[in-house]
Amino acid sequence: MNRKKRKEIKSIPKGHFADICRNFARNKTAMAALAVLILILITALFADVIVDYRTKVLAQDPRMRLLSPSAEHWFGTDNFGRDLFGRIIHGARYSLFFGIACTAISLAVGCVLGATAAYYGGIIDNIIMRITDTVMCIPFLLLALTIVAVGGPGLRTLTIAITVASVPGFTRMVRSVVLSVVSKDFIEAAKSCGTKDAAIIFGHILPNAIGPVIVNCMMNIAGIIMSAAGLSYLGMGIQPPTPEWGSMLSEAMKYFRTYPHVAVCAGAAIMITALCFNLVGDGLADAIDPKRRR
Repeated sequence: MNRKKRKEIKSIPKGHFADICRNFARNKTAMAALAVLILILITALFADVIVDYRTKVLAQDPRMRLLSPSAEHWFGTDNFGRDLFGRIIHGARYSLFFGIACTAISLAVGCVLGATAAYYGGIIDNIIMRITDTVMCIPFLLLALTIVAVGGPGLRTLTIAITVASVPGFTRMVRSVVLSVVSKDFIEAAKSCGTKDAAIIFGHILPNAIGPVIVNCMMNIAGIIMSAAGLSYLGMGIQPPTPEWGSMLSEAMKYFRTYPHVAVCAGAAIMITALCFNLVGDGLADAIDPKRRR
């Protein structure tokens, strides 16, 4: 074997994570969606640098109302003369916050409850899963609407509502994944060595069940972004003049026939972001389990 071939073999990354990365990189659709997501995240992080929040996003100018897209206003202006491009990129912060923060919190709670139920079984499993089933009987949006109606619209209440409504789904998903890991030989070996239950759950079980969990998280972020936008659209989420895609879409619908760009921009932002998260999640699922593509 010549030196060139030896260098090529040595340069190939080893390990399961490297295999997942290579499989994911072969999926052009998922890579394109990931690139768009990174662009959206960077734009949201540096929104204050790109567009001034007070002068462009909040300040109203009746003389500039409902202008079509132009070089000065890339997405046009809304019915109060505010720059739509600035409101879209600042609104991305709220939508991404809901999607990522609510998923992270509900995943943390779901991991604890689902792993505990699957690991101990018996009466503990029955109690946790019966409570989960009871909550899941209530439709997601109806439960979130009820919590927001009690607590009042706003960022904090909406975050709590979406998180509470998301926990049962994560609990059931984590439990089903953990059940397939609990019966493995290395778990029995850890028990026989006297390892504490908490160390087994968080040190052995959850790390080996993280693949399907991550894929489900990506899909869930997309769903939460759309749910948060839907609640704001109904007037139960972030309130104007704070830029949030759902409330922006609600305000724009009355002008849809005469000035469609006002509604299209907010709707497209919701659709593209949710679609990209779904495509990345689907790409991760294929990368983790290549048999799905066959």
